[in-house]
Amino acid sequence: MAKILIIEDDLTFSQILEGFLKKHGHEPLAINEVKKSFQILEKQSFDLLLVDYRLPDGTGLDVLAHLREKGSLQPIIIMTSFNDVRTAVKSIQLSAFDYITKPVNPEELLMIINNALGKKESESTTNTVEHTDAIKGKSAIADKLYEHINLVAPTDMSVIIQGESGTGKEYAARALHMQSKRKNKPFIAIDCGALSKDLAASELFGHAKGAFTGALNDKKGQFEIANGGTLFLDEVGNLSYEVQVKLLRALQERTIQPVGSTKTIKVDVRIIAATNDDLKTSVSNGAFREDLYHRLNEFKIHLPALRDRGKDLELFISHFIKLSNIDLQRNVLNVSSPAKELLLQYDWPGNLRELKNVIKRMVLLTPNDTAEVDSLPEEMIVAIKQAPKPSGSDLKAINEVNEKALIIETLIKVKYNKSKAAKLLNIDRKTLYSKIERYEIE
Repeated sequence: MAKILIIEDDLTFSQILEGFLKKHGHEPLAINEVKKSFQILEKQSFDLLLVDYRLPDGTGLDVLAHLREKGSLQPIIIMTSFNDVRTAVKSIQLSAFDYITKPVNPEELLMIINNALGKKESESTTNTVEHTDAIKGKSAIADKLYEHINLVAPTDMSVIIQGESGTGKEYAARALHMQSKRKNKPFIAIDCGALSKDLAASELFGHAKGAFTGALNDKKGQFEIANGGTLFLDEVGNLSYEVQVKLLRALQERTIQPVGSTKTIKVDVRIIAATNDDLKTSVSNGAFREDLYHRLNEFKIHLPALRDRGKDLELFISHFIKLSNIDLQRNVLNVSSPAKELLLQYDWPGNLRELKNVIKRMVLLTPNDTAEVDSLPEEMIVAIKQAPKPSGSDLKAINEVNEKALIIETLIKVKYNKSKAAKLLNIDRKTLYSKIERYEIE
C-alpha cells in the first residue's frame, strides 16, 4: 500500500481518483491547491504525488520545483489535458516521473502508478547495468553514434552526451561503461536536476556528522561509492556554481572532501555528463564554468532526436511492443495501417521515452492482436491533423484553421459519431459533412 497525495481542483474527479486508488489498496489524500500541498508536504511524507497541471493558484510544475528544491525525490505524475502535452513533456525534463492526459484511462493510470512505485522501490540498485529497453538502431546516423561509442568507451576520457530529453542519454552512458575496463565496477547515475542547491554537495561528496541540520551520521558521497567505476551526471548544467568549483577540484586532483570534514579522500572515477542544452551557451552567459566545461568535454557524443532517425522508428516500435507484451501479458502482433501512419507521422517531442510510454499504453488498451487508432493518445491525433496556423492578418484563413481544429477535436471526443459531433458543434449533419469534405478531414 502506498501513500498518495492527489492535488486536483476538480472535486468530482478528485473523489473518483480517491475511490479508485482505495479500491486498489492505496492510501490517498486529496487537496486542491499548490499552497495547501506545500503545507501538507511539510508535515507528511508520501510515496507518490498525482498532480493536476492547471491549479487555481499555480501549476503542477510549482509543486515539482518545490519538492526538488527540498531534495525530495519521490515520483510525481502530472495530469494534463492534451492541449498541455508539450508542457507535460517539459515536466519530465524537470524530473517528473511521467504524465497522463485527461480524460484519464483507469488501466493506464494504474500502470503508470505501479511503474512509478516500482522504480522507487528499486532506487537502491543504482549500480545495476542491466537495461532491457536498450536496442541498437540500424540507420546511418545510428551507425555513426555507435562508432563514436566504440571508439571512446575503452579510454578514460570524460564524455559529454548531448541530446533532447528522452533520447536515451543514460543508455549511451551505460554502453560506454560496459565497454570500458571499469565494467566490473559500479555505474552510478545521478540526476543533477533533482538535486537541491543545498544537498548537491552532500550527495556528490558526502558529509560528516553534524555538518548541517539533519546530518545525524557520516554519509558517503556518490564519488566514493562509484570509486573505480563510472559516475553519470545527468543534466550537469543544473549544478550550482559552488558545486561546480568542488567538482572541478575533484576531477583535477582526484580527491574529494566531504561537507563539514577536514579530511580528503582519493577517488578514481570516470565522469560521463549529459545535458539537454549546449553547455557552450551556459558558459557564454556565465552560468557554467568554462574550465569545468573543457575538463568534462574531452569527447562529445550527440544523440539524435527520434524524428531524425528515419527507419529506426519502426524498429523501436516493434521492440517496445515486444517488451510491453511481456510486461502486460498481452499478445499484440500487428498495428493497423491508420495507427502505424500516426506513429510514423508524429514528431515525438519526448523522443524514445515518450515512444515507449505510448506503445505500452497502446498495448494495454488493445484487447486482441491488432492495435487500432483508438488505443493511441488523442493529442497525437490532434497534433498531426491540425494544420500549421497561418501567419499574417488573413482573418478568413485563421478562422478556417480554428474551425477545422475544433471539428477534428470534437470528432475525436465522440469517437467519430457525426450525429453527436454535429449536435455538440450546434450545426446540422449536412453542414458538418460539407465542412468535413471541404477541410479533407478523414
